Order: sequence, then C-alpha cells, then structure tokens
Amino acid sequence: MDGGGRLARSPRSPRPQIDLKQAAIDAAVALRARLGFGSSSAKARRNPRREQSQGLIDFVERRLPRRAGVIATLLLLAASTGLGVVKGGHFEQFVASVSDARNALANSAGFRITSVAINGRKQLSQDEVLAIGGVNGRSSLLFLDAASVREKLQANPWIAEATVLKLYPGELRIDIVERKAFALWQRDGRLSVISDDGAVLQDYVSPAFLKLPLVVGRGAETRAKEFLALLARYPQVSSVTRAAIFVGERRWNLRLGDGLDIRLPENDVGNALLTLSNLDRDEHLFSRDIVAIDLRLPDRLVVQLSEDAAKAREESLKKKEPKKKVGDA
Repeated sequence: MDGGGRLARSPRSPRPQIDLKQAAIDAAVALRARLGFGSSSAKARRNPRREQSQGLIDFVERRLPRRAGVIATLLLLAASTGLGVVKGGHFEQFVASVSDARNALANSAGFRITSVAINGRKQLSQDEVLAIGGVNGRSSLLFLDAASVREKLQANPWIAEATVLKLYPGELRIDIVERKAFALWQRDGRLSVISDDGAVLQDYVSPAFLKLPLVVGRGAETRAKEFLALLARYPQVSSVTRAAIFVGERRWNLRLGDGLDIRLPENDVGNALLTLSNLDRDEHLFSRDIVAIDLRLPDRLVVQLSEDAAKAREESLKKKEPKKKVGDA
C-alpha cells in the first residue's frame, strides 16, 4: 500500500485501456476472418452471385455522372408531388397556379393586355366573349394561345366563326360571326331558341325572341328553315299560323291562332298550301266554325266541324227532310 492507504499498482502490470484496445483489435480480426476477408479459405467460400451484384453496382457508380443521386432524388420528389396533386383532385388548380405565375412574370415584363377590340358581336357582350374565350385580367399576351381561344369561342352555339389576333406588345383583336336567332323549338315540353341550321342557341326564351315562329317536334329544328321558307310564300296562311308541328319526322301540321288544325300531306305541300290560301281568300274558310282541315288525301279536302257546328248542321238537315204523309208505307 502507498502512504495514502491505497493499493499500489505494480509498474509492470498492463493498463486497462490498453487491454480494451487490444480486445477490440482481436474482435475485428476475428470478424474479418469470419466474413471471409484476408484468408485463402475464405476466398474459397466466396459467393459468386454477391460478387456479381457488387460488380454491377460498382460499374453503375462509375458510369453515372456526378450529382446523379441528387438529381434522382429531386425527380422522385417531383413525381411524388405530381401523383399527389392528380390523386387529390388538385391538378386543375395546380395548372392554374402555374399559368397565373408565368402570366404575372410576362405582365411585369410589358406584355399585359391593355387593349381589346371585338368585332361582329350583337347578342353577346364584350365581357361574355372574353369569358367564353378564357381571357381575363391576369392573362398576358405573350402566353395567350390564340388557337385555343378560337376553339373555345367557336364551341359556343352563338358563335359560328372566330378569328383571334395578337398584336404585340398588348393588343388583342377578336372578330366573330354570330348565328342569328331563327325560331323557337319545342320538344319534350322544353322551349329553346334555335338558329336556321338547327343549332340550339339557348335553352330559355328571353322576351326579345317571343315573336319568332314556333316549330314543334323531334327533327323540326333541322327541317324548319326549308318549311318556313315555303310557308312564307303563302301569307294568307302564314299570317295566321301560330305553330308548325313536325309529325313522325315525316310531315307537317299547322296550328292556327284560333286553334284550327291543318293536316298537310307528306308530299306536294306547296299545292296544299295554295289550295288553303285560295279557299280562305274566296270562302273565308278559316273563319268558319271548324276545328280541323285534312289535306292528306290528294283528291279531296276533309273538314271537321266543331261540336256546336255539327249539332246545328244535324238539326238543319232534319228540318229539310220531307215529312211522311199519313198512310204512307
């Protein structure tokens, strides 16, 4: 023991930290030998498949450019973000955000749309035309797709043709040809405004269109132009016609303002209208107490009297019958 009462350590005894270091070295050597490194016996037990895989990895690492791992990570993150945007239903919002961002940059660079000229509009307002074409206050002339704007405009039923011109740095010119409201079309209880080519312009009727001719029935929208042009040649009939009804997609009936129905033939419609026009002019046919006129038979005209007129005619015929004498068999 030393003078302080502590156990004296022999100067020849090894220090504990040296023992620990040696033990660690011995363990590493043993592990290396177990894994097959540094000995001929280990080389004899090596795994060819593992060496082939390791060789492939080394080859790829030598061939890949520098920072390839960073680039691959960024691409993976971008793909994951895109997949999340699509599956989450936010793709359109994402595209709109990107579009707004680039338009903002272009506007700040001097490509803001400062002047808009729209020619040929009558039914549509300027704001409606721009909204249909997808042009708004955030749009820039630089990134505006003129072909896309034109397609959107011509997809609207009111617009038959459209031309879109970009005049840099900030002028947009749009020329349109509008369809004209031609008639009202009733089918399945619904009323629409149509053009002369049968296109439905709007599924409601504003007061400005209430005086348009009315056609009724399936297929009437595409055949109306031809028939109404023929009917207009006989003003004696057309002036009192309230509706033209397309029956069975084959022939037309007329409904006059007082409720009189006129059944026209499938063929030779012009001759039937001429007959009607002459009868009304000469004998005031439309003013009589009748409910229907049938011209479908080529050699005759059939008139259906109203109920009151039929009773009156029946009583009149009875009065005209000769009275039987007493004793007559």
